[in-house]
Amino acid sequence: MNEDGIPPPPRFLADGGGTSLFPLGVPARELTFCVADLPEVRDFAALQARRAGMAEESIGDYLVAVNEVATNAVTHGSAKARLRVWCEGGDLLIDIHDDGHWIVEEQPGMIAPHDYSTSGMGLWVARRLTKALTLRTGATGTSLTMRFQIR
Repeated sequence: MNEDGIPPPPRFLADGGGTSLFPLGVPARELTFCVADLPEVRDFAALQARRAGMAEESIGDYLVAVNEVATNAVTHGSAKARLRVWCEGGDLLIDIHDDGHWIVEEQPGMIAPHDYSTSGMGLWVARRLTKALTLRTGATGTSLTMRFQIR
């Protein structure tokens, strides 16, 4: 952990060599994006899920969660964000990092939005679609990691 209490990001393997964190030799992947790149983020995330072996019927919910968090990162955090994808223990993990930071007393997205809310639903929705969701924030930015069951 660093001085802000944020654990270091996971170690990633470069494309093209070494032992893979993905099944069947698919290496970990990373994508830097801005708001205009959100369609590419969804395409990239879908491709990584399929490569990891996620069931096709699970990909829709997975993409909703990824899109909500990625959109939050580039609309509330910073102009550019980074998405990392890797496998661990039979799960697919997505980490989205931006340079913004939250001042929060508790984990956001734990309480359902009001019936007529028009915003503020992204993290609540993402929490319901993931196996686990962890948000870390500090001086170096905000990272949100989502865990999805592959099968």
